[in-house]
Amino acid sequence: MTDGGRRQQRAFIGSFTAAGGPGLVTAAVDAADGALTVLNSVDGVPDPSYLALSPDGGTLYAVSETTEGAVAAYRVDGDKVTQAGAPVLVGGSGPTHLSVFDGHVLTANYGSGSVSAVPVRPDGTLAAAASGILEHTGSGPHTRRQQGPHAHQVQPDPSGRWAVSVDLGTDSVRVCALADGTPVLHRETALRPGSGPRHLAFHPDGSYAYVLNELTPTVTVCRWDGAQGSLRPLAETPVLPGAPAGDAYPSGIAVSPDGRFVWTATRGEDVLSVLAVEGEGLRLVGTVPCGGHWPRALAESDGFLYVANERSGDVTWFFVDPETGLPRHGGSVEVPAASCVVFG
Repeated sequence: MTDGGRRQQRAFIGSFTAAGGPGLVTAAVDAADGALTVLNSVDGVPDPSYLALSPDGGTLYAVSETTEGAVAAYRVDGDKVTQAGAPVLVGGSGPTHLSVFDGHVLTANYGSGSVSAVPVRPDGTLAAAASGILEHTGSGPHTRRQQGPHAHQVQPDPSGRWAVSVDLGTDSVRVCALADGTPVLHRETALRPGSGPRHLAFHPDGSYAYVLNELTPTVTVCRWDGAQGSLRPLAETPVLPGAPAGDAYPSGIAVSPDGRFVWTATRGEDVLSVLAVEGEGLRLVGTVPCGGHWPRALAESDGFLYVANERSGDVTWFFVDPETGLPRHGGSVEVPAASCVVFG
């Protein structure tokens, strides 16, 4: 859809159907104040908890975060989103994240601790089966959460040469390439034992990666070398101003387009944290309420922050002060069991 010849932005929201979510939700974005208006939803696959758009914006991909694990493709035509083909099994359980890389959709399979690659056809639809799987190995000191590998995120690096996967169970980040459709390990970087890395986000200049840890509420700053495909940990910064009062499980991370701020979301404490980028380190500026309960994912778009609050069943948006980086609550829209937000 266009407005005066200008294409209107859309938000795509994932949700957990097993917890009452509507599936894959499409919402209109108001360019003036960032407000979301739900347009429609599609419940083609169970638990489409994470979404990713194709580079041309014409196809949307969704994981099915189930025991058998699958990925599905959807056509995007203005406000209309329709499933394009049957879901494809990824050969791993509980996929929690996906991205488009080198002609494939990659999935991070939390349950089985692996990364799968599914080829993308020229028309954007998916091949009938995964072309290759990289099985992670290892464990960590947390007796309940780190008995084995748990790949939680996989995404391309800024150069597009490498795929980077974050594993909560092994306290490590793996750098991979594709060889004949199979993810192949290039290098594995160990982080502090027991930190439980969940997601990472790159600095816009491509020289740093910020790894958000779930089992300890911190961010690990790493130097990234895209030419060598290497990650070097530098420092670890708390995302909370003191010891958590109760449960505190960081979930989402985003970097401002100008590279001056890093934002994180923490479940349990239900806050957004603002960290200022200072050279090779970060400084905690402050925290604000996330506007809901159990913020599972965080995204930045056009100067606004968006938070998918899983347990309160809504997506909240925030204005961002360009000088301080501090978010100011703008509004919310109901989306039961919301799990992620992406824009296109």
